[in-house]
Amino acid sequence: MKRTLALLLMFCLGAGAAWRALQHTSSAAEGPLPEVPPVRWVAAPGRVEPVSEEVKVGSALGGKVLRVTVEEGDRVRAGQTLAQLENDDFAARVVAAEASVAQAEALLRRVTNGSRDEERREARAAIVEAEAVLDNAAAERDRRRALFESGDVSRSEMERAEREWSVAQARLKAAEERFAFVDADAREEDTARATADVALARARLAEARALYAKTFIRSPVNGVVLRRHVRAGEALADGSEAPLFTMGDDRVLRVRAEIDESDIARVTPGQSARIRADAYGEREFTGRVVRVGPLVGKKNVFTERPSERVDTKVLDALIELDPGQVLPAGLRVDVFIG
Repeated sequence: MKRTLALLLMFCLGAGAAWRALQHTSSAAEGPLPEVPPVRWVAAPGRVEPVSEEVKVGSALGGKVLRVTVEEGDRVRAGQTLAQLENDDFAARVVAAEASVAQAEALLRRVTNGSRDEERREARAAIVEAEAVLDNAAAERDRRRALFESGDVSRSEMERAEREWSVAQARLKAAEERFAFVDADAREEDTARATADVALARARLAEARALYAKTFIRSPVNGVVLRRHVRAGEALADGSEAPLFTMGDDRVLRVRAEIDESDIARVTPGQSARIRADAYGEREFTGRVVRVGPLVGKKNVFTERPSERVDTKVLDALIELDPGQVLPAGLRVDVFIG
């Protein structure tokens, strides 16, 4: 019995020593737990866009699209025609307005310059003729008066000669007034009215030309056609705000990242950024934060991942890609800022 107890005691002591040795060996092998470094990158979804953002180009007029001159991906210059509406009626209005301007300007010149030399000579000749008629009428009146006094003519003949002399006087006065009118300078009110008519005609011409110009849909920027939303033959409604083209100036590319509201304090302009896209595998693109938006709002870029939160609030941050890096506009990317 004593021997059994001694063996049991020895076994327990050996087991305890073995357990302590095992614990010491395990602790020595594992060593101290390493410190976990703090996360310094802010991850966010984003979308590639041109430096001008997306420019929606529409039409200020309604009508039928006559032709479309560009396709998606074409590079265009500012002012280049993208499409044209049917515009024969607008062209006719321009021609009519130009004719009205020419007519008003001719009338103003006539008022300003006065009568032509030929008209003045004609008016002067009418005075000379009226003076000759008056002289003859006066001589005839005097002769008939003398004959009446001698009893050789009747009173009625004398009175007829008096009337003819009076008529000749009136014709001379009318000729003199006509000459004065032809020879006079233009009145201030006539000049003002003719000048106003010219201004009105020119304004109508400018309006007609402006409407005609709006039948040509032109690019507002140098860049590339991102989307074409219209085809030749389509009819456009008056006042429609639907875009015909989506343009972008892609000389400089940016990424618009949507920063979760819990991370916005960690993002500031000047920070570096790395961009990845599924289409490019492990390849990384680099850039820097150039602007952080002032307003927190709803998400617009969705990754369509099962774990994505769609009801979170975000703040826009613009990352400008470093020179020489090209990504297609509109591509969804993952952004890491730090």
